Amino acid sequence: MQLRYNYRLYPTPGQRAALARAFGCARVAFNDALRMRKEAFEAGLPHITDAEISARLTAAKASPERAWLGEVSAVVLQQALADLNAAYRTFFASLAGRRKGPKAGPPKFRSRKDRRQAIRFTRNARWQITPGGKLRLPKIGDVPVRWSRDLPSAPSSVTVIKDAAGRYFASFVVEPGTGTLPATEPVIGIDLGLTHFAVLSDGRKITSPRFLRRAQKKLRRAQQALSRKEKGSRNRDKARVKVARAHARVADARRDFHHQLSTALIRENQAVAVEDLAVNGLARTRLARSVHDAGWSAFVHMLEYKARRHGRTFRRIGRFEPTSQDVRAWQCPECGRWLDRDINAAVNVARAAGLAVTACGAQVRPGAVPAQRGEAGTHPKPRRDAAWQAGISTLRGGEGAKCTGC
Repeated sequence: MQLRYNYRLYPTPGQRAALARAFGCARVAFNDALRMRKEAFEAGLPHITDAEISARLTAAKASPERAWLGEVSAVVLQQALADLNAAYRTFFASLAGRRKGPKAGPPKFRSRKDRRQAIRFTRNARWQITPGGKLRLPKIGDVPVRWSRDLPSAPSSVTVIKDAAGRYFASFVVEPGTGTLPATEPVIGIDLGLTHFAVLSDGRKITSPRFLRRAQKKLRRAQQALSRKEKGSRNRDKARVKVARAHARVADARRDFHHQLSTALIRENQAVAVEDLAVNGLARTRLARSVHDAGWSAFVHMLEYKARRHGRTFRRIGRFEPTSQDVRAWQCPECGRWLDRDINAAVNVARAAGLAVTACGAQVRPGAVPAQRGEAGTHPKPRRDAAWQAGISTLRGGEGAKCTGC
């Protein structure tokens, strides 16, 4: 497994100018290669190979019009071409149906106004970490780094990133090793939501921090100040950076929350089960802002790779599994305890994933509940087949529906 370790960089003014030059040269190399291939396609010519693109770039560096490309490391330009080649391979694989997930479009031209600029140095660029703890980059210099933690192994490459807020980061690709944790007994199911970010099958409820909601007033003021600035002015650029920094603080706080919670859950439990949520669909509803603020996808991804790294079991159940019920609270007919539906849903997630949880065999749903006036209808409901009836047995109190409080 390969992971990225990110660290904050603090380049000097001269180093920032050198990095801006490297960002621009990498962007020009990418756009020139993309333009060559687009022109060849429009002219009906064969697809230009990677080797030919690289040879044309070398020839361009010797021409007066592109001589300034030689002011940066050649590895930066070659990695920009490698990014274009990877983008084309992804696009062709998507067209042929060999790639899972949403369809990938063709590569697009890069812009100097993109909110994220990046260059990559591989081992043959001869970059290194100095004894004083600085990052030595070819034709840029020794850049100060804030080492928040040690690297677990020697990195294979480093990517220097500038984000929309004007911050610089170094992203190292490393092999962290397995780091298998000692075996433990607890297993847990997680029901993700908005009122509570996560409800666990052991009864714990994790309050949703709502970072974006809490920062909404400050963001609104910053965006209003930006809208009053004249386009193209330096004051507008300063206001834009303030907005970007406010959003960056929200994103950083959310990411830190996800990391701390996912690490704690992986350390405490031998197996973790979550539900596969339709985030894209929920993001098109009136709950879109709250859904994006929660960041479920990023959290589940962290759980998955941390479980794989530390030797834990991670299971994701289908989004159509009947894990929730309509009533907010119900009374167990066997033990008489009043139980919460979200905790019960978390237990159902664990049971659907094949994890053993405490249950007493009681009905999940109580007896018949009168329908609300808006739900009552006069038309007969269509009959369902046996497969549909079996699929909701958990919610109708059939076999497998268990009480979580006993």
